Amino acid sequence: MGLYKQYFRLTQRARNHLLGISNQDSPKNVLPIQMLISQHLSHGRVSVIVIGLFTLAVGIILSSIPWLDYIILKNLRLREGSLSFHYWQKPGVIRLTKVYIFNVSNPDGFLKQGEKPKLQEIGPFVYREDMEKVNVKFHDNGTVSYQHKKILKFVPELSVDRQHKITVPNIPLLTLSSQSRSLGFWVQKTISLLLTMGSSKPFVSVTADELVFGYDDSLVALAHRFYPKRKRPSNKMGLLISRNGTLDEVHNLYTGETGMQEFGLLANLNGKGTLPYWEESPCNDLKASEGSFFPPRYFTKSDLVYMYDKDMCRTLPLQYRESGEKHGIAADLYTPPENIFDNVKDNPDNRCYCPGTEYCPPKGLQNISPCQYDAPVYLSFPHFLDADPSLINAVEGLNPDKKKHQSYFRIQPKLGVPLEGKIRVQLNLRTQETPNISPVRNFRSMMFPVMWLEEGIDELTPPIRRWMYLATTFADVACPLMTYGFIIFGSCLIIAVFVNAYKSIMFTKKTIEIGMRSLRRSSLMLSSNRFISRRETYTLLDFQDIDADGEV
Repeated sequence: MGLYKQYFRLTQRARNHLLGISNQDSPKNVLPIQMLISQHLSHGRVSVIVIGLFTLAVGIILSSIPWLDYIILKNLRLREGSLSFHYWQKPGVIRLTKVYIFNVSNPDGFLKQGEKPKLQEIGPFVYREDMEKVNVKFHDNGTVSYQHKKILKFVPELSVDRQHKITVPNIPLLTLSSQSRSLGFWVQKTISLLLTMGSSKPFVSVTADELVFGYDDSLVALAHRFYPKRKRPSNKMGLLISRNGTLDEVHNLYTGETGMQEFGLLANLNGKGTLPYWEESPCNDLKASEGSFFPPRYFTKSDLVYMYDKDMCRTLPLQYRESGEKHGIAADLYTPPENIFDNVKDNPDNRCYCPGTEYCPPKGLQNISPCQYDAPVYLSFPHFLDADPSLINAVEGLNPDKKKHQSYFRIQPKLGVPLEGKIRVQLNLRTQETPNISPVRNFRSMMFPVMWLEEGIDELTPPIRRWMYLATTFADVACPLMTYGFIIFGSCLIIAVFVNAYKSIMFTKKTIEIGMRSLRRSSLMLSSNRFISRRETYTLLDFQDIDADGEV
């Protein structure tokens, strides 16, 4: 290789001197280096250069714009025919409602001997909830209106015997007796006489199906007949009787067309921008999800999301806790804040849930009577989890466990789609002593647990899960590889073409053979002490000046 280097250092003047050619008589047809290069850039090589430049440009452009986010958001926004619309309109996921009822095992001891209520949890009674959105209508302001259609079907293989008789408080009777406290003495006595004649008892024995979906009760039938329409209950007594069929509420939801900050949030309910159950903010605030989608944390940068459920009679805040994974898909964990059911003293925002002179409950309780036909029903977490100790101490048989009784959601941060979620709440009846009402004169004032329920999903359908995996986990790895792969591939193509062209000019077999012969001649002339001058311009030997025998 040393000889080759010496050959390439020969200047045009040195070459002429070695070959005995004067500089003035040097051949006119010596080709410049640019022309030699152009001769070796064939159409194929030009095509490769164009492809390399195009690939390089595509890689640079894709690395500088959020093109993947654009594709994801285009499919995520709710519009007729989109993938997210089909998931939202008829999810197809297995959504279960599990009901646990507290059986009172010592009703006589509680009423006659002053014992604490001894509660025995019976359940679960599991119902599959088939849900879809009906009467769907899109609007020009980036919202969609719809109604919920829900059908609850009993799942016997996951449940205990639903025909098992359970002793529970007589909710209609105790509601009437509590409300009669504001009435005069003689009115109370008249009510007491009528109730005694009707053989009303403070406890009733019913099946789980009857308590959940309704049983005949004379007081409820009377209220259904005479109550004003806005507060009129069903003709039967059932805690979840209003969940079956098409619900009356008309929801209006942001589709994401106006921005991901409001994606999945309710714009109004029955045409109103606030909850109708409460008069003041923040209790009547409506900006919350209905559970199908949440504003993605990737875009909002917020650690707090809200969910609305009619049974809760309020929006439920959910606080970001930690990041994790489910089935290889990123999922953030959200749970309710610790102060959600704090008393008014510790959390003044809860004051609007007990306006005026209404009773403000201790920590762990939420008044939901406006959603229960004014019955004194209060919401809590199951088994009085995180509630005031006095509530647990008033009964026997409750064992709060955060793992079993805490509500939570696991939400994909980039899409805002929940991968898993459970809402767990307990219904409690507030009873008050009414000595003038004979059937309930021995029923003490307390917060009486009736039942608790869990509703939610464990898994998404396989097609939705695959789409989420491709849009997040797979895309987060594949897209950078593809983008930078374009850049590297395009650069390599361009470099390879020019390197190949250079080699085809400088390192052909013929040029190297001629160079070797010239070097041998130069060595002979140098031995005769002849001087070789150098110039700063370099040209290759011209093949046209060489005959077939290699002579100049």
